[in-house]
Amino acid sequence: MRKNMNTRITGTNVILVPYQEKHVAKYHEWMKCPTLRYLTGSEPLTLEEEFEMQRRWLEDQDKCTFIILDKRLFHSTGSEVDAMIGDTNLFFNNPEEPHVAEVEIMIADTARQGRKRGWESVILMMRYGIETLGISEFRAKIKLDNVLSIKMFEKLGFHEVERSKVFQEATLEKRVSTDWKDRLSLELRSIAPDSD
Repeated sequence: MRKNMNTRITGTNVILVPYQEKHVAKYHEWMKCPTLRYLTGSEPLTLEEEFEMQRRWLEDQDKCTFIILDKRLFHSTGSEVDAMIGDTNLFFNNPEEPHVAEVEIMIADTARQGRKRGWESVILMMRYGIETLGISEFRAKIKLDNVLSIKMFEKLGFHEVERSKVFQEATLEKRVSTDWKDRLSLELRSIAPDSD
């Protein structure tokens, strides 16, 4: 999405940056992992196809993607590629619902999983979606056996609206309200800087 191509969102322990060509090779390495492909519903791509996808995603108005950087790692190395730990996305799947977006989060770096990086990143992404893209409702589609992700979204106030046995996934939704936006702000303020 061109709208976020020059956007950088800095949180307590993460930085969100637009998905650029320099990130593609490392992203491609991540997506060789069958577990990550399964959890994200992704097909295996060649490196050339991954570069093409990155270019398309820059142009498409129905996708907004940020690469997640570990803030401490970025400050110590100065390299976005070395600091990459995952990505977060918004998909506008239905032109008749322009203010509804599917939200996704992936922490690919196993050393950074379980350390609230996904929590902080998805909140930053949803706030960006609300404040900049005018989103009024979020959906998340999560594999039924991805219990940690389901619990995370439920903790963020999402509720299950559908369960697909065919795709083995749950669909959760959350409508945006003033109280909920305030809650997201409080959650961000409560995140402590990582000490290691």
